[in-house]
Amino acid sequence: MALFDRFWKASRSRAEKAGRSDMPAGFYPLYESMQPADLDDDDDDLPPRSRPSANPDFDAWDAKLAGIDEALEVEEKRRLRWWQRDYWRERSKLWWTGRGIMAGLALFVVLIGWLTITAPLSKSLEPIAPPQVTLLASDGTPIARQGAIVEAPVKVADLPPHVVQAFIAIEDRRFYSHWGIDPRGIARAAWTGYGGGSTITQQLAKFTFLTPEQSLSRKAREALIAFWLESWLTKDEILERYLSNAYFGDNQYGLRAASLHYFYRQPEKLRPEQAAMLAGLLQAPSRFAPTKHYDKAKARMELVIKSMVEEGYLTAAEAKALPDPRIDVRTRDDNLPTGTYFADWALPLAREGMDASYSQQVLTTTLDSRLQALASRIVARAPLGGAQVALVAMRRNGEVVAMVGGRDYRKSPFNRVTQARRQPGSTFKTFVYLTALEEGWDPDDTIPNTPIEQGSYRPKNAREAYSDQITLENAFASSSNVAAVRLLQAVGSDKVIRTARQLGITAPMAEGDPSLALGTSAMTLMELTAAYAGIAANDFPVEPHAFARGEQGWWEWLTTRSDSLSGGTHEDIETMLRAAINRGTGRNAVLPIANFGKTGTTQDYRDALFVGYAGDLVVGVWVGNDDNSPLNGVTGGSTPARIWRDFMRGALKLGATPAPKSSSSPDPEGPVQPLDMIEGGAVQIGQDGASLTIDGNGVTISKDGVPVEVRLGEGGVAVQPAPSPSAGPP
Repeated sequence: MALFDRFWKASRSRAEKAGRSDMPAGFYPLYESMQPADLDDDDDDLPPRSRPSANPDFDAWDAKLAGIDEALEVEEKRRLRWWQRDYWRERSKLWWTGRGIMAGLALFVVLIGWLTITAPLSKSLEPIAPPQVTLLASDGTPIARQGAIVEAPVKVADLPPHVVQAFIAIEDRRFYSHWGIDPRGIARAAWTGYGGGSTITQQLAKFTFLTPEQSLSRKAREALIAFWLESWLTKDEILERYLSNAYFGDNQYGLRAASLHYFYRQPEKLRPEQAAMLAGLLQAPSRFAPTKHYDKAKARMELVIKSMVEEGYLTAAEAKALPDPRIDVRTRDDNLPTGTYFADWALPLAREGMDASYSQQVLTTTLDSRLQALASRIVARAPLGGAQVALVAMRRNGEVVAMVGGRDYRKSPFNRVTQARRQPGSTFKTFVYLTALEEGWDPDDTIPNTPIEQGSYRPKNAREAYSDQITLENAFASSSNVAAVRLLQAVGSDKVIRTARQLGITAPMAEGDPSLALGTSAMTLMELTAAYAGIAANDFPVEPHAFARGEQGWWEWLTTRSDSLSGGTHEDIETMLRAAINRGTGRNAVLPIANFGKTGTTQDYRDALFVGYAGDLVVGVWVGNDDNSPLNGVTGGSTPARIWRDFMRGALKLGATPAPKSSSSPDPEGPVQPLDMIEGGAVQIGQDGASLTIDGNGVTISKDGVPVEVRLGEGGVAVQPAPSPSAGPP
């Protein structure tokens, strides 16, 4: 307005100096206003000109200018961005208060959502350890028991007062007065050294929702969840869930399980000294378990009783009169193992479909106790030397009836049926020949059996046995490597892989790799045996399972993928499998009934396999070393074939097996280089695991399980120690 005043004063002084009374005062006149009026202008169409007022309204001018200033200020604020400092400086306290309330509400909603997802209240009703599961064989024989001993939850209203008082006195004296966090309790615990710094609510939050990690972030989450539990549950509900889930040692979870285990008494009937001893276990259940450390448990019990006296729950005279509790652990009427190869595989499958509950469960499996015992005996007496062994037997529908995952579960629980991935060797040739049959080949069709002399991959046949042509049936029976590679190239590796996938093989398989025909793709024995089960049943893929399955409903039948071979193709592949076991590399596995199978031996004798079926059983056997070191001349047609034969003979209750017919031609079975080739010309002698090896320095005779070998060389006959087998992993 000072500028306006200057305009006003200047215009008035100029009018006085000019002596013109017609010059309007109060503002600087425009140029047009100083021009003389044209009185002769008769333009009637123009509107009359407005004349300046001799007395202008300065207050109106001031108001208009003030409005312009306010509008400019508002516009400047509107153009400010949130990252600029002035954007926040002019905000009012009311604006900040409103925004703070809105942010707090949003944070509260997010917090509630996070707790609902990560710490649902229903989870505090579930046992913190998987409850005990007892596995039965198909005939009802118990075979294994695993899991924690968990009993039904307790109710605070049903417990005697001294039971609740014992836990509150030693764990959380102000439980019924705090809101989940107790600063006084933390200070008391730090000062006295006992009583616990965490409240019962915090402990429930810790072992129900959180991991045992020690960090500030975990403690913060623990406190947050404790407030959450206190907001939605009553004190008695929190205490009930805590007592029903806490660990009391000896694999006992929950007050009821611990009371029955240590005193053979329901918690509703616990005496004060018994309750005090159980309450004292919570600080270190394994260290204070009275079954192993009664003196430590008794000392801890006395501390609990002292706390009960301090809180007024017991008088000094009552505390002094309490006797030492007597432990009453009732022994079980069986001695079941907590783990076996089969149980370790079956239990995770069983728990997938279980609802979380406190009840112990008994599940009947597909395992046949007679066949399992038979498999264990056959494997135990096999001449393995230092090698490992695996055997799995299943029905044609995939029901696993026997499983041996190694020589000794106690020494090595590693399951070589389901966990070890090894090359299948010539057992993979079945998928190559099956693909050829589906592509229109016949078992009587011929293929060159001459050495492969072109390309970078040049496999050889065992003992350099070649011919100009060989039928597919004879090539399969004698496990010709060059014929299998040529057949793979003829039908296409992509089609062979497709066939293997249809039969349930999930192992990685390289398309275009000629060595695929000789079994270079590592897979589990379970996977390979299930594929053979699909061929046996002519319905695939077959899924191995440990629990009986009911009748398939129409919806499952409609939505489950299932393939099968044509009648002619299935008959042809079974003709080949029977030729391999009766007059080919698997002669040591022959049975007096229809039998089908294939041998496999990988490079340098690293793996020896036999997979086949007879009757309603499909069985796979593997022998090898865990460190992948070579075997001592063991092939798929030797030890694995004999294990398979002995198991089948006992499982199917067959009579004595006739000896294999002698043949003037040498046994074509043997490892190749690579995959099924030999160096040194090892020859199996008889059926007891003896072998003869010929090399440039002489002849060596050895036998599985015998620590010495006989060597005939230029210096005569010598008896020398056999190579020591490599030890497997623990």
